Amino acid sequence: MSLTLEQVRRVAHLARLDISETEAETTLGHLNGIFTLIEAMQAVDTKGIEPMAHAQDVAQRLRDDRVTEENRRAAYQAVAPETEAGLYLVPKVIE
Repeated sequence: MSLTLEQVRRVAHLARLDISETEAETTLGHLNGIFTLIEAMQAVDTKGIEPMAHAQDVAQRLRDDRVTEENRRAAYQAVAPETEAGLYLVPKVIE
């Protein structure tokens, strides 16, 4: 897949970008380079290759999933303008 200069101009127009002819041509080159790279990557046979969680072979440090802070909801809601049933009440802004 590759773009044309007209398509780049159309996308710039839709994005409300004012780009010069030189910028459009430069952008066209960059975008077509990206599409070429994507096509090359999609052409690689990855069957039988296990997906990786990280680009490097490192062990992830894990920690126990436990609460480390105390519940301070009552203190925070004590200074709120309005609360009800543990929730903050806010004024309606859209009719």
